[in-house]
Formats: sequence, C-alpha cells, structure tokens
Amino acid sequence: MSQAGTPHPVRATHEASPRSGGSLLGFLVSPKGELAGAIVAGAFLLAGAVFHTLLKREDAEWLVWVSLSVGMVYGLRAAWQAVAQWRIDIDVLMIVGAGLAAYIGHPEEGALLLFLFTLAGALEELAMQRTKREVEALNKLMPVDAIVRREGQWVEADPDSLVPGEVIKVRPGERVPTDAVVTSGATSFDQSAITGESMPRGVEEGDELYAGTINTDAPVEARVLRPVRESSLQKILNLVTQAAEQREPVQRIIDRVSEPYALGVMGISFAVLMVWWLALGRAWSDALYTSITLLIVASPCALVIATPTATLAAIARAARAGLLFKGGQAIERLSTIGAICFDKTGTLTMGRPQVYEIQPVAWSDPARLLSIAAGLEADSTHPIAAAVRDAASKRGASPATIGELGHITGKGISGAMGAARVRLGSYPFAEELIPICLRARVRELLEQAQGRGHVAIVAAHESPDLPAGGEAAVILMADPPRPGAHEITKQLHELGVRPARMLTGDNRRTAERVAAALGIDQVDAELLPENKVEIVRRMRDERKHAGMKYPGVALMGDGVNDAPALAAADLAIGMGAIGSDAALESSDVVLLAEHLSVVPWGVELARRTRTIVKANLVFALGVIVLMSIATLVGSLLGRGVPLSIGVLAHEGGTILVVANSLRLLLVPSPRTTPQR
Repeated sequence: MSQAGTPHPVRATHEASPRSGGSLLGFLVSPKGELAGAIVAGAFLLAGAVFHTLLKREDAEWLVWVSLSVGMVYGLRAAWQAVAQWRIDIDVLMIVGAGLAAYIGHPEEGALLLFLFTLAGALEELAMQRTKREVEALNKLMPVDAIVRREGQWVEADPDSLVPGEVIKVRPGERVPTDAVVTSGATSFDQSAITGESMPRGVEEGDELYAGTINTDAPVEARVLRPVRESSLQKILNLVTQAAEQREPVQRIIDRVSEPYALGVMGISFAVLMVWWLALGRAWSDALYTSITLLIVASPCALVIATPTATLAAIARAARAGLLFKGGQAIERLSTIGAICFDKTGTLTMGRPQVYEIQPVAWSDPARLLSIAAGLEADSTHPIAAAVRDAASKRGASPATIGELGHITGKGISGAMGAARVRLGSYPFAEELIPICLRARVRELLEQAQGRGHVAIVAAHESPDLPAGGEAAVILMADPPRPGAHEITKQLHELGVRPARMLTGDNRRTAERVAAALGIDQVDAELLPENKVEIVRRMRDERKHAGMKYPGVALMGDGVNDAPALAAADLAIGMGAIGSDAALESSDVVLLAEHLSVVPWGVELARRTRTIVKANLVFALGVIVLMSIATLVGSLLGRGVPLSIGVLAHEGGTILVVANSLRLLLVPSPRTTPQR
C-alpha cells in the first residue's frame, strides 16, 4: 500500500528499470505481477487451511509458511525502500505485524495479512493505472510519423523533426502530427477524442488543424504552425498530467501526518504491549497478540488512498468528456458552486457573426450582391468581413474584382466596378449611393434588425444602367448561440445553481435579447472589466454571509478579456478552443467540448466526487476507530478481536474504498441535444 504523494514502492522500482519490463523479473515487480503473487499466496494459504483445519494434517503447515514467504517478498521490498529513506510507513507496519504474528505462533494470520495487503496494494495500483490510462490516452493521439515535403518530395518523418513553415500532408484516416493550417484541400476532422464532440469538423483552406485529430474524408496539405512539443494537444496533456499530481487540501493534510501517524501507531501498540504485560499481568503472547492486532487495525491504508483514487478517477472521466480539471482543488471548488456568471460573446455565443439573411431592397441578384461584398472585403480581417466572405463561399459566389478600394475605419469599404461605384458599411456611409426612393425602406430594415439586437450592414451600388440609378440591400448578421446554450441554464437550475447571470460589455438591447432567448436570470450589460470584477466580488460576499449550502460563484469566460473577473471568482471556467493558451493558463476548469451542457455535467461530477471522498474518509476513519476500540475493550473483557478479523476489516476497507472511487469512471456522458 502506498502513501499518497509517493509512488507505490513496487511500481516505483518497476518504472525505474524499464529495461526489465519484458523479463520475468519485470513482470514480478509490476502491479500485475504483484496481483499474481497475491493470488499464489492466497492459494497456498487456502490449501494450508483446508489440509490443516479440515483434514487435520499437521504436516501441512508448510503451505502456510510458503504463503507467508510469498507475501514477505513483496512486503519486504516495499518496507525496505521506506526504511532506506528513513521513513516509517504503512508497508513497515504491515511487515512488522505479520512478522510478529508468525513469531508468536500464528503464521496463518500473518500470511492472511500479507495476502490481503499485497492484494489490496496490487488492486490499488491497477486502479491508479486505469485512471491514469484514461487521462494519458491523450498520449496515444500523438502520431508516430508524418508525411512532409522536403526537397520537392514527400517523405516520412518523425513528427518531432517538424519545424514551423514546413508543408505536411494528412491523408484520410491519419492523425495530424502537429498544429498546422490548411493550405490546400478541404475535408472533415474527427476531434472527439479531445473535445468529446461526436460530429466531425469541416475544414478548408485557411482553417487550423490541431495535433491528434483524425482526417475523415479527403487528403489535405497544411503548413506547420508550431513544433510538436508546443502543440495544443501537448499543452492539454501537460495540463492533465499536472492536475493528476495536485492534491486537495484534505489530501495534503493526510500526506503531512501519515508518517507521524505511522510512528504514533507503532508507539501506541508498543505501549499497549507493555501495559498489558507489565501492568495488567497478561501473558506475553496475549499482550503481543493484542498489540499486533491494534497495530494492524489502526494503520491508515484506506485513509491514505481515500482522496487520490477518487480525484484521479474524476479527472480522467472529465477529460474524456472534454472538460479539464486543473487538480483536486478545482474539483473541490466546483462542487461548492451555487451561482454562475457568463460572459456573452465567445462564451454563450460563438463569438463571430454569421450572415443569416439578405434583404434585397432593390437588388436583382442576391448572389451577385454577395460576390461584390466578398470582393470588397477580400483583404479585411474584421469579423464582419469574415462573415461576408463565408456567406459568399457557402452560396457559391466568387469574390468580384473591385478596383479603387478605400477603407474608412468604423464606417465601411468603397470601390469601383468599371464606372460604377459600390459601398459596404453603415447607412450614413452608403447613403450617397442609395437611390432616394429606397432610403426609407433601408432605414426601416436597419431599425428592425437593431431592435432584435442584430448586426446589419448596407450594400449600395450606383449604376446609371439601373431604373432607379442604383440598387441597395441590407445584410443581416447575428452571433449565434453555442450548442447547448439554450439548455445550460435549465440544467444548472436543476442542480441548484442560481442565479445564472450575464456580464457583458455589449449593448443592453443585444444582451437582453440573447439572455431572454437562453433563459438567463439576470443581465448586466455595457460593463467595463472593472465593473465585472465588482459584481463578482459583491456576489461572493453576499453568498458567503448568507450561509448558503453552495456559496461559491463561478465565472465562465473566454480567458482573455475576462481575466480580472476570472481571478475574482471562486472558480474560473475557461472556454478552451483547443489552441487557446489563455484559457488553459488562466482558468481552474477548461471546457474543450463545443457543447455547453458539459458544464452542468461537470458540476454534478464534482459534487459526486466530493460525496465519494467524504464517504471514503468516513468509512476509513470509522473502521480505524471502531476496530481499535473493539480490540482494546475486547481484550480487557477477555473477548479479544481475532487478528484475522482485524486483517479482514483493515484490508477489506481498503479494497472497498478503491472500488467506491472507481465508480466515478462509470458516470454517464453529458446530456447533449441538437442546436436549435
């Protein structure tokens, strides 16, 4: 059995000697080898019990001694490593207990102790390995080779050798070796192993690819953006690995007191031996038997692993669903959340406008309109320009060739098509080119769009060849909600997380429209960053003094412009697009999945983890206290607890704690519904 914060001694030796991994010795010192040893020890112990007790064969005691010896092989190995580091831990306590039991003529009880102790240790290590495999499955996403163009030819190369600027090819069924941007081709990529999303993501020229994602359709060429060691997947893997090594406050306390506690148990057991023998006049063998039983039942095996097994299992399960916990403290804080604040743009919404309607006031061909608009916005990096180009691409409209381009910041873009002038932007900017008879209708459409909180731009084309001397249209855009945005508030309310409050710097009309559509409880709009910090701090103080069951306040934002408010909240939830460094660094919990329903699912998982940890601690402490009292009181009353019962209670409790923690790996996946 290992102390929290240090590797299991057997496993530590195995990992330190990788070259022996394929040998018999390598197997014997592995968790599976330890399990096999426990089974062998148990088989000999059972055979000895059958022959000696049932068949009355006095010559069968050697079977028990073989069982004891097999258990000693693993127990002494672990205890020796502790003593070599000048530590007295649980491994030492168990070896001392088993050795003394054999010394006083009870080798069968010493063998039972080491059999169950070895079995529990092997199961604990295998359980830890399982949770770590769930987390480290991200390692398997890293490709082992890449196809790169070098000296004019495509060659296979080690992904670690790729440098920014090189061009790689990703064929159907292959994984992206490192972060890159598509330079040729269009296809779809499966990101489910990283984000938990079941639907592939379509990509085309200019879109970014992330390491470890799988090409599901057609081959593409892409330009390497960063080395493998700096890829988004490697950052996520590092984050999860670090999270698995962090300790919750309760576990840190247990880590600090475990060695003094072990020394205390040995001291108290020795004191009981002396008192029972010298003061109470008990026989030496009886006093020693009571002392050994107390030594075993008071050992903190189950207590030491009560928290880390549950924490690792929760981190592993959440990672599979696209939610990254940055350690046990993040799980603990998330479990206490009773109110949540959302940023709007980029959190509840996608953060980029999309064209949803074109109102051709007097424009004969909408496809031609988009062609002209895309030509005007061809070189612009503004989000509205990207939305226009995307709309044109989806409708098959190629950008028109526009001359005499001119840009006025905050107003729009102008250009010329032969002798005709075109403008795209705000109404005052485009008004000069809009025929007078059309201006009232254009203004009416703009007012309607603004009333709905949407974005609208005006396209105007002045041409003497047209009946009115020109044509005009209104392009309507909106920032669509994220998948799950319509359900997240309801799901949080079901968990008692209320209020769900929107904090945004956007205009009030737009914010209120989005909040009404998503069922948000309260809206605070047109805020500066310092206003968000003030609101979050006020909510924290009010809930803390109100003595609520779930007093914590979480803030969910994009991890960049919300950084001050994220720091002020009890828990920061970052919107972690796979390549987002800011979200990975500034948040306690990072959402990689697209669907927001993972957030309430994460709250529920954190609370379940907290409940399991508490149950583990109560059970472990209860076994220690009750069995210690029963051992001492029973001995005083002449009805001492048999050592075998103490062993079963102690090691059985350890196994139950591990099994209880592993239930977290079976938590069902988040509820997701199609986006409205």
